[in-house]
Amino acid sequence: MNILIAPDSFKQSLEALEVCRAIESGFRQVFTDATYTLLPMADGGEGTTAALSYALEGRWITTKVHDPLMRAVDANYLLLADNTAVIEIAEACGLALLTSAEQNPLITSSYGVGELILDALENGAQRFIIGLGGSATNDAGLGMLMALGVRFYDANDNALTQGGAQLANVQRIDTSTLHPKTKALLAQSTRPFAVACDVTNPLCGVNGASAVFGPQKGGNDKQVAILDKALAHFAHIYAQQNMQDDNDDYQKVAGAGAAGGLGFAFMAFLDSELQSGFDLIAKATRLSAHIAKADLVITGEGKLDAQTMMGKVANGVGLMAKAQNKPVIAICGAVDHEDYHKSAHNESAMNTLFAVVMPSIQQLAPIDEVFNSAYTNIETTALNLAAAMRLGEKLN
Repeated sequence: MNILIAPDSFKQSLEALEVCRAIESGFRQVFTDATYTLLPMADGGEGTTAALSYALEGRWITTKVHDPLMRAVDANYLLLADNTAVIEIAEACGLALLTSAEQNPLITSSYGVGELILDALENGAQRFIIGLGGSATNDAGLGMLMALGVRFYDANDNALTQGGAQLANVQRIDTSTLHPKTKALLAQSTRPFAVACDVTNPLCGVNGASAVFGPQKGGNDKQVAILDKALAHFAHIYAQQNMQDDNDDYQKVAGAGAAGGLGFAFMAFLDSELQSGFDLIAKATRLSAHIAKADLVITGEGKLDAQTMMGKVANGVGLMAKAQNKPVIAICGAVDHEDYHKSAHNESAMNTLFAVVMPSIQQLAPIDEVFNSAYTNIETTALNLAAAMRLGEKLN
């Protein structure tokens, strides 16, 4: 029997590869002669580089960049054998780099993301996979673009400084100063940046970057209003300067508001197309081909709920396996059946998509203990599932 194990990470507990190994360990105690393929997955956010580093040949590179408050910090990215650089923006401008007291989307900057891109170009990168998610910024990529050489000026022709609030002062954008290597990349390649995005928010408005994600980044109501107005102004200046009509307005594209507007910046300035994070990672890891060889597919994530249906790994793996008539087991830390079944009208609802859905938490305990016991809990759950399968074989 060929068993494909393709879960997401269990956030705050285990990386996807560790989840794979826990599931394999449990199943192998029963199905000792089975062939196991471990394929850690991600949806374009946290864990993307780790998942791809296991599935594809590449090397980790560490470099100094500026964090959201322009302090020096070490950041990592992955350079694959085909010269594709895999970058998670949170390495440079992630919320995890700040204390709660330091969070302020009016001043935080994405400058370090641009520095990561330049470092990758210096190391021979010819294509990029960018994971958007976990940012502490709301600057629409202002900092990233500055690091790449773009210059922004106010009404008095003074160069702007860092932070989302500065966008309100933009009156002129000079892209002629774009870094030579970035210029060369854009001239030589069509869509050299594959941008993984798992949200559909536009840049501005009630569903935009500031209103939806600003409070998570430390913004209060007044700051959110300032930032939303600033982002709208920035998008207007860009459209005006580039003679962009309303039918080709990047600020309205689904995902433009991802990572504090970095989605907009990648589309508008770096010839990028936003893609489903899961679809992008699935293609890079050849998930469909692995499913074709499998007799059983096992996936999972930290919590199975209504969000699972919105481009998350478990749902994506389940849909691809179902298309090939392969049975799927989902092992999850917790399962919110009521929340999930709100989407029961969807053809991919739990009861039709997965042959078995099994929560892995073995006993009630404080949340820290649950997180610390994740490996053992997943291993035990996998063992019990495998034992049940073996019993079923005997009964038949």
